[in-house]
Amino acid sequence: MHKHHRALGLAPRSTARIAAGLDIAKRKPVDPVTLVRPHAAARAARFFVEKFPGRSMYAVKANPSPDLLRVLWDNGITHYDTASIAEVRLVKSTLPDATCCFMHPVKSPEAIAEAYFDHGVRTFSLDSMDELAKIVDATEEATDLTLCVRMRVSSEYAQLSLGSKFGVGVEESRELLIATRQVADALGICFHVGSQTMSPDAYANAMERVRAAIVGAAVTVDVIDVGGGFPSVYPGMTPPPLERFFETIHRAFESLPVSYSAELWAEPGRALSAEYASVVVRVEHRRGAELFINDGAYGTLFDAAHIGWKYPVQLLRQPDSDARDMDFSFWGPTCDDIDHMKGPFPLPADTKAGDYFEIGMLGAYGQAMRTGFNGFGTGETVIAADEPMLSVYSDDRHVAAERTGNVVTL
Repeated sequence: MHKHHRALGLAPRSTARIAAGLDIAKRKPVDPVTLVRPHAAARAARFFVEKFPGRSMYAVKANPSPDLLRVLWDNGITHYDTASIAEVRLVKSTLPDATCCFMHPVKSPEAIAEAYFDHGVRTFSLDSMDELAKIVDATEEATDLTLCVRMRVSSEYAQLSLGSKFGVGVEESRELLIATRQVADALGICFHVGSQTMSPDAYANAMERVRAAIVGAAVTVDVIDVGGGFPSVYPGMTPPPLERFFETIHRAFESLPVSYSAELWAEPGRALSAEYASVVVRVEHRRGAELFINDGAYGTLFDAAHIGWKYPVQLLRQPDSDARDMDFSFWGPTCDDIDHMKGPFPLPADTKAGDYFEIGMLGAYGQAMRTGFNGFGTGETVIAADEPMLSVYSDDRHVAAERTGNVVTL
């Protein structure tokens, strides 16, 4: 479906955080409407550029929107963590001067060759001798490669584990680090502590594994890439300030036995994009505490359905409802039983068919996971100037949707 774009102004302060959503609800759209907030993504980018003690690369998989890529670029993000050749192509066609790093540990030879020869990619990750040989062969034994060996670390502090599929253990890393050092212009070590990591200790513990691997292999390391995992705010998930994560990472990096000129990298995805987008949906039917809505598991609410992620919600009605909140679950628009978001999602008890409400914090993985299954999709995309429903960046450190009951204390 063709998407129309237009801008909305900021409402008076008392309703600033729901101004855009109310405007949408008044127009009674049939399809879900996406609200994008470039100013929120810009704020997040500047925060990382100014405060993270190294280089921040945006993890494109979190939200590959070209418009978002441009916002991040305009606010200082010049390097992009790409996990497929399609993402490399997207970034280079959108931002020709951007630097792409191919950070998926298992790639096809064709993808490696195209990335290297056609798009200027020089940084690749790997976690096996087979992948190392593949990279060397596909790049025709290039001598200008930065190769990052991915270590397996714990995801115990993360809401979503990323520790099973990729990574080499400390005990097995010696041979791979030595072999990679022999062919790489710059040797790196990377890891991922898991998505939505709630404690800085995750990075400190991972760095200890990195230390053990470096000592065991006795190699000179030029890059330490701490990956992603930096958290956003969701109902029931209020992380410590991001500055604490940065301080912990910096202290651990400074104590590592690495090259005097070694670089520190990170790959934030969720933290840069979560506040960028929300979705306005319509209630098509109510059955007790179940709301049938026009978006769902095959749309922006994949994580809410499949891993039980909870998002902030707020009813868009004037005058506002004075009913007490009750917990709802959602059914999406498709015919599938798995198109179900159990929540709970607190909304006023008098919420009914025909009402609209906004679901926040969907800039990360919400937009990226949309499909056209069963013929359902999205309608307009609207640029909004109001604040996201929750934020780890706003000067007002209590930015929160009142009905989430999730006050952010930073």
